[in-house]
Amino acid sequence: MQSVYLNPLTDFGFKKLFGEEPHKDLLISFLNTLLPERHQIAELQYTKNEYQGISQMDRKAIFDLNCMSSTGERFIVELQKVKQTFFKDRSIYYSTFAIQEQAQRGEWDYQLEAVYTIGILDFMMDDEQQEVIYHAQLKDQLNRVFYEKLNFILRAVSPRPSGREYKAYRR
Repeated sequence: MQSVYLNPLTDFGFKKLFGEEPHKDLLISFLNTLLPERHQIAELQYTKNEYQGISQMDRKAIFDLNCMSSTGERFIVELQKVKQTFFKDRSIYYSTFAIQEQAQRGEWDYQLEAVYTIGILDFMMDDEQQEVIYHAQLKDQLNRVFYEKLNFILRAVSPRPSGREYKAYRR
């Protein structure tokens, strides 16, 4: 029997490994390694991953994975193989769908559950980047967290080689 391997850094492999009900425990475990202790996931459900714009002229969004924890936190998970100039902008745009989805008709106090936009990147964000995990939140002018419920976590899975290897890598 020939061995079969699944590359989790392809769209198909990523969705097969993390996006199907029988493998939900793998996604929960993976997300919990990136999330703060207070937002650890015990259970989640997959939700729709395609959103239409408000009008016909608006751009739609299709996420790789979209899910919600049993306590209401939203998780948008995107695998990005190729460096994209405006990936941070796209992440912010995607997060707005998880925020809008929480709006309730009629009387509503505007209380929102946390939204996490998680990018699994097969590249480093910039040439000076040393960290393989970024966690970003809205902060005020004194660098205090302004809003703790909107989170962006970017995880580079192919860290840049160092020293001599770096020169070959840059070619």
